[in-house]
Amino acid sequence: RAGMRSTRWQLGAASLCLMLLGLSMAVLSTVTHYGPRFSLVGTAAPQGSSYRALHHTAFYAGICLSVTLILAALLSAAATARESQCLTAMGFFCFALAFCGLVPAACWRYVHSTEVEDSMLDVYDLVYEEVRRNSSSFRRHELTAIHEAFLCCGKHSPLGDTATVERRTCPPSPVQAARQDCLQEMQDFLKKHLGFFSTLLGITIGFTVYGMALTSFLWFSIHFSNNLDRKGKYTVR
Repeated sequence: RAGMRSTRWQLGAASLCLMLLGLSMAVLSTVTHYGPRFSLVGTAAPQGSSYRALHHTAFYAGICLSVTLILAALLSAAATARESQCLTAMGFFCFALAFCGLVPAACWRYVHSTEVEDSMLDVYDLVYEEVRRNSSSFRRHELTAIHEAFLCCGKHSPLGDTATVERRTCPPSPVQAARQDCLQEMQDFLKKHLGFFSTLLGITIGFTVYGMALTSFLWFSIHFSNNLDRKGKYTVR
């Protein structure tokens, strides 16, 4: 019983942490999808581009994982309070389901680490070169909005003089005076964002494994405790 009480306390604490992690993942997914910088690049990206596919996939995958984690935390908390084998088994199943989604996400993050970065930089290159070639008013407004959002100005291009494009699309001083390369600024922004995502993913995987271990131990504790409670009870005929 003492070990069971300790497991219940630990599982309750782990459930609270996992709920907070699930909410953090939902917030991060929402910021990634609706944040001004990502949204501007997504609007400028052509239909069928790799950036749009990655943008939508990251959002829906993050929301699904966050919902699974929150559900697992709620089920585990309910199982801890009621000592229910059914709720404990359902909590373990949700933890296992979240684990099966988190591990491929972590593997994809490290195997395809430059794919998101390349897709965003390709969109900027496309918009920039279209403005440089024909000064389209529509694309010029998009490029200006990207410069203002990332606080940068143009890029180093081997294809010709870029002063005209930068004069029309770069925001006024003091950003224009700094003349930061937008490609480098985007790379730095994505590295910080993906670094935070990787940290959150690693912590969530650790707590998920911990939750799976605790729910399985709690299930066996409830099972054997119920069997022991039945022993020694006799009926007189």
